[in-house]
Amino acid sequence: MRDFGVGFGYLLQGQKWVGRHGRWFGFGLLPGLVTLVLYVGAFVGLFYGVDDLTAWATPFADDWGSPWQGLLRGTLDFLVYALGLFLAVITFTAVTLLVGQPFYESLSEAVDRTEGGEAPESGLSLWRELWISARDSLRVLVRVAFYGILLFAAGFVPVVGQTVVPAIGFCVSGFFLAEELTAVALQRRGVEFKERLGLLRGRRMAALGFGVPLTLAFLIPFVAVLLMPGAVAGATLMARDLNGETAADGDGDGEGSGETNGVAHLSA
Repeated sequence: MRDFGVGFGYLLQGQKWVGRHGRWFGFGLLPGLVTLVLYVGAFVGLFYGVDDLTAWATPFADDWGSPWQGLLRGTLDFLVYALGLFLAVITFTAVTLLVGQPFYESLSEAVDRTEGGEAPESGLSLWRELWISARDSLRVLVRVAFYGILLFAAGFVPVVGQTVVPAIGFCVSGFFLAEELTAVALQRRGVEFKERLGLLRGRRMAALGFGVPLTLAFLIPFVAVLLMPGAVAGATLMARDLNGETAADGDGDGEGSGETNGVAHLSA
């Protein structure tokens, strides 16, 4: 559980970092706002279409009497909303990172400079980085969809489906959310997708400590936008830890020494 606190500490450190560097906070809000508009539109469509969807999927219940038809379709409505929310939390980050690739690369590099004095570069073109990011996000989405289907099916189990299953869902979401965010910094270091997963599995509790609270916060759409710049900053700090890097005694702009000490203390 100590490592869970370490992961949560990086999340807090990231929010503090953008709070002290207000220019980067404003810079990092733009991609999230664009993505939020797209997702709000998608959820409005889901809200108005979910009844027709569940009625189409359960034609055998057309002749059922009250309350059984309403109970079945009401449960399915809830599960469709839950599945949509589960996927939205994961894909929101992926889509936002893809839309804001240049923004978040620059933010992550700035964090590296204040913590270690230099910012590793991938040496790849922007289009190549966008392709790799999109490809890796699709790999994450496939894994999330697999777990989502399993959890959706488990949601029909009485009591467990309404208690244990959502908790597992948040853990799955949190782990892959941490992967998506740390990928910004680790991809610049040439760390491939499978190796990134291995690093996070080796520090699973830290990944959950970072990702699960963020997943819960991301349930409130506008909060997700506000926290996104700090999440990228905090994920860069955690990526440095996962990659075995330590902060230098000095920093790039004289403003990062306090954060350096805080992160070193958390990692001790």
